[in-house]
Amino acid sequence: MKNKKTYKSILTVVFSIISLIYVFPIVLVIINSFKKKTSINLRPFALPDEKSFVGFENYIKGIEKVEFFKYFGYSLFITIASVLVILLLCSMCGWYVTRVKNIFTNSLKSAAIFSMVVPFQLIMFTLAKTADTLHLNNPVGIVIVYLGFGAGMAIFMFSNFAKSMPIEIEEAANIDGCNPLQMYFKVILPIMKPTFVSVGILEIMWIWNDYLLPYLVLDIKKYKTIPIVIQYLKGGFGSVDMGAIMACIVLAIVPVIIIYIIGQKYIIEGVAAGAVKG
Repeated sequence: MKNKKTYKSILTVVFSIISLIYVFPIVLVIINSFKKKTSINLRPFALPDEKSFVGFENYIKGIEKVEFFKYFGYSLFITIASVLVILLLCSMCGWYVTRVKNIFTNSLKSAAIFSMVVPFQLIMFTLAKTADTLHLNNPVGIVIVYLGFGAGMAIFMFSNFAKSMPIEIEEAANIDGCNPLQMYFKVILPIMKPTFVSVGILEIMWIWNDYLLPYLVLDIKKYKTIPIVIQYLKGGFGSVDMGAIMACIVLAIVPVIIIYIIGQKYIIEGVAAGAVKG
């Protein structure tokens, strides 16, 4: 018993240190967002003092320089639309491939899982050319691209969760006269709520913070997302306004941190539920 307590104490200390390592860069960004540019360059790890503290000046400067809220709207639309499409279509697909067993559904699930392990670098140039040819280089078109990239994990989690659902519930709904769509929206969707929330949060964190895919697909002369906009705070001849960049980074990560804190327990529940009979 004593050895077990010692082991748990060691694990607690180790994971606490790891947590601090992960949190430290975020704290550093927040601290530097309130400091002068010169102070950030000379003393990036120091706390703001009377000479270096500039209040919300960096935030105001960053917002004005890059029209932050305009492109915040693009990021918000792309994220919400992509996540809703992924949740709706992939949950249907996950349920379907679990209940219907044939060559097509097995191939579909295998393809979804395979898409999770294909390196993005292998297809990014072909993807950019295809998106441009099909006129997907806009906030609506990129939703389709995100559906393709986000489907692998989503179908995997939804299908694993569907395996744990009692088929008797669906049989009872069928006897009561429910067609497949009615059964999905009235029976399956409410039962899948834990997986919906966990997949939704994971997809939000990915899409909101994604830089490379929007940069390759979108027509960045017209449309930009927040990660792309932040790099435009670089000035000429290599000059960088670190204060404004730090402030914009804080504004960009705050919504995701809030969503993650609110929904972290659902992520654990959804992953655990999807692991049953997986």
